[in-house]
Amino acid sequence: MLRIGIDVGGTHTDAALLDGDRLLASTKAATSANVVTGITDAFDAVLADGGVTADAVECVMIGTTQFTNAVIERRELAPVAAIRIGLPSGKGLPPFTDWPGDIAQAIGGMSFMVAGGYLYDGELLAPLDEGAIDEAVAQIAQSPLRNIAIASAFSPLNAGPEEFVAEKVRAAIPDASISCSHTIGGLGLLERENAAILNASLLPFAGRVVASFEDALVQRGLTCPLYISQNDGTLMDAGFVRQFPALTFASGPTNSLRGAWKLTGLEDAIVVDIGGTTSDIGVLQSGFPRESYNIVDIGGVRTNFRMPDILAIGVGGGSVISPDGSQIGPHSVGHRLTSEGLIFGGTQLTLTDIAAASGALKLGDPTRVGDLPREVVKQAQETMHSMLNRAIDSMRPGGRKLPVILVGGGAGLVQNTLDAATEVIIPENSGTANAIGAAIAQIGGEAEQMLSYHQTPREEALAKVTALAEQAAVAAGGDPASLKVTDVSETPVPYMDEGAMRLRVKVVGALASKEGAAK
Repeated sequence: MLRIGIDVGGTHTDAALLDGDRLLASTKAATSANVVTGITDAFDAVLADGGVTADAVECVMIGTTQFTNAVIERRELAPVAAIRIGLPSGKGLPPFTDWPGDIAQAIGGMSFMVAGGYLYDGELLAPLDEGAIDEAVAQIAQSPLRNIAIASAFSPLNAGPEEFVAEKVRAAIPDASISCSHTIGGLGLLERENAAILNASLLPFAGRVVASFEDALVQRGLTCPLYISQNDGTLMDAGFVRQFPALTFASGPTNSLRGAWKLTGLEDAIVVDIGGTTSDIGVLQSGFPRESYNIVDIGGVRTNFRMPDILAIGVGGGSVISPDGSQIGPHSVGHRLTSEGLIFGGTQLTLTDIAAASGALKLGDPTRVGDLPREVVKQAQETMHSMLNRAIDSMRPGGRKLPVILVGGGAGLVQNTLDAATEVIIPENSGTANAIGAAIAQIGGEAEQMLSYHQTPREEALAKVTALAEQAAVAAGGDPASLKVTDVSETPVPYMDEGAMRLRVKVVGALASKEGAAK
């Protein structure tokens, strides 16, 4: 399959053209203020370098930080009406509890709590209070709010209450955009509700972003399907992203890890993606990013999205160096490196200047750092390697050393071996690993249930949850015949009935055919 992978970052837009497993062309350019222009320029570059016409491309995969940045920067967020089904439980912790004040003000439109829902074992928590539900829906209908998040206790196990309320909303508010928590987050009501609220707040913006991506394809005569990277290393089709934009959070580091796997063939390794401001460190397990099992903070809001286990530290090409070289960051000139770094005529001493002074990088005007004391250059390099070693040590699975793969535009900053690694690898085309990772991504699906192996035998439970994961993968654009289980997580649940288990299954497969994807 001839495919183009693009990663739209805050500083750079990277692109890669692949023919099956073969890389034909790649490019790295500054991200434009107009995202469409940056993408179309990337198309032009890789199509020209690869000697390929637009009509030969079978699919385009785009990774983007647009939605993550929107939450972090508190922009493009729509106000949300939140309906929680779970009374009498949780009365003291209403929706938007413990949110930072600025984002709560940007998103927090209205919230309602009504009785209903189920327990983890399928027993009824409380009957649905239809009167309270009707009243909540009526109040929302009379307001300007049209983005609605619905969350119910243990809805990943029984989504009935959320679906019932969603139907009520659709009947009363035909133009409503609805996010049901069971389709987005995992077990844990408050974090799952937060995830649904964030997703609902991004729905109008998602429509505009996806439309801009589609416009970029049209402008270059590309008629193939469009896919967007999500945060577990797999893909969603454009229609799916319009419903679930929050599932793209952290897709950038994930693409870099998958790209590192593609460039080296290493199934198990630690990947360090060195950018302009930070280094993102993750772990490859069987060729896919290790997932985090902790609560994930998105812009100060606690959520339980499935997310890669990533450690970010303040080591990047634009990181500002102290005069004696003993401190790196946390401040960075970021995308202003080419105007503020010493070798580019600026006044800030950065890690890129240190690399240029040592002869490791051939950039800018090295005479501008020719008078840097050798001890400062040496100290800055030692500080950088020490910071990377400590971070890698903290991410090692089971404390064992693994190969370390360096990718990203700043991979060349590391010149010495790293004590925390068995070996250090900087593969060819490491600078565009994120775009390559996007281009090779597959379709995935995940499902999670809490159940008792005493009531449901393990094999039967595994088959049930696997079927749900496969349904999610097919809905995202996967080929049903290609799906395979890549991860099974079984966690005993304390303080509940004996045999209670939290079971999570992930499946991955190939994209559906071009004809099927277009339907």
